[in-house]
This record gives sequence, structure tokens and C-alpha cells, in this order.
Amino acid sequence: MTTEAPSFDIARIDEVIHGRVRLGIMTLLVTRGGVEFKAMRQHLNVTDGNLSTHLRKLEEAGYVAQEKTFVGRRPLTRIEPTVKGRDAFIHYLDEMRVLLGTDNITS
Repeated sequence: MTTEAPSFDIARIDEVIHGRVRLGIMTLLVTRGGVEFKAMRQHLNVTDGNLSTHLRKLEEAGYVAQEKTFVGRRPLTRIEPTVKGRDAFIHYLDEMRVLLGTDNITS
């Protein structure tokens, strides 16, 4: 007996989210809400420049918003998921579920 693979179009995967660092960013933001830049950088173990590049791509897609303020004289950047970003992340997870299929995973 053969099991037919689930119908899945790989073009439906959101390439903006699918990158490893961007997936980590979106996971942090959707599960925790807003996150400060420094905490995100430490959690993901990436450089400032690397994180900035990935955040810019997510911001250009409308998935995140950055708020820059000062605490005393120190700059503070907080990143928040947008409604569009949260919806895109949930859609991404749904597409991954279709791709993986619960009956098709074996250990």
C-alpha cells in the first residue's frame, strides 16, 4: 500500500520568513510580542549587522516595525510584529503543516 504525498506547491512558502534568522526573528516576535534589539541579537546569536539586514527585509515586507527611543542618552530599539507579519507567520506555519502532513512523519 502506498501513501500519496500531500498536494503542496513549494512556491507557497513565504521566502521572506523562511530564512533561518528571519524565521527565528518572527518566532520570537509572535510568541513574545515586542523584543528589544539587543535581547534579540543575543537570543539568536547573530551580529548587529546580520540582525539589522534581516530586520530590514522583514520591515520592507511590512512584517515588523521598529521603534527607536532613548533611555537617558542610550538608544533603545524595540521590534514589534505587525498584524500583517503575524498573519504571514501563521500562514507560513499552516503551509509547513501541509508540506509535512501529520501522517507522513516517521521517527
